[in-house]
Formats: sequence, structure tokens, C-alpha cells
Amino acid sequence: MAIVDRLDADLKEALRARDAVRTSTIRLARAAIQNAVIDRRRPLSDEEVVAVLRHEVKRRREAIESYERGGRDDLVQREKLEMAILLGYLPAMLTEDEIRGLVRQVAAEAGASTERDFGRVMGQVMRRVAGRAEGRTVERIVREVLRG
Repeated sequence: MAIVDRLDADLKEALRARDAVRTSTIRLARAAIQNAVIDRRRPLSDEEVVAVLRHEVKRRREAIESYERGGRDDLVQREKLEMAILLGYLPAMLTEDEIRGLVRQVAAEAGASTERDFGRVMGQVMRRVAGRAEGRTVERIVREVLRG
């Protein structure tokens, strides 16, 4: 089942269950997807929908950090709930060990051995992980591996 179809079915279920947080989160996700459709002037592929949802998760993560600095625990909890709901629609993230193995493989293929090769390795790894890992995590691991 396509992600958009799952969102639609889950929205109906959330409405029936009167789950306000889930309903509003799914509606916001669908609105973000619809805005992307309008921007691109064509329907989105599942990969593009995943990218939109990852962006929404990133926005929630940034909001959580901001609210924590401001001492707004009530808003932190809501953002965490929304983020958990959105993460349920995304493919599983790679573990750090899986990323580390991929980085070593790419570095070996590219003949990379120093931090000067960072850009080449980072670009290749990010293309291969295709949204299944955060850029910050990949960057940290690439630097670790290239430092030796």
C-alpha cells in the first residue's frame, strides 16, 4: 500500500477514534504532501513522499530542541508524539554499524584515506542511504572512519 493511501486510511481511523493528536498530525502531513504536489505540478513518487515526511520529522525535532530550551515541556511532549506518529510511516533507519560498514565500503571503492576525501565519500554515502539516515550522523561517521 502506498504511503499516501496509508495516511488516508489512518486518518479515517483516527477520526473515528477521536484521536485529536493523530488526526491533526496526519492532516498536517497530508497538507505538506499536497503542497509538494502543487510545487512540482505532478503526483509524488513514494520516495518523494518519504522525503516530505522526513522533512516534517526534522521540523518536529527542531521544534523539540527549541521548546526544551524555552522550558515548554507541554509542547515538547506534543511534538514528540507527532514525531513518533510520522516515524511510523517512514522506512526503518539504518543503524550506526550499518552506516559505518557502508562508509568503509565507499571509502575503499573511492580509495579515500584522509579527511581531504570527505566530500567524495560523503556524497556517495548520502546517495546510497537515500534518506534512511540523518546527514549529521553520516557526517560524524564519515569523519571517524577517515580519521582512522
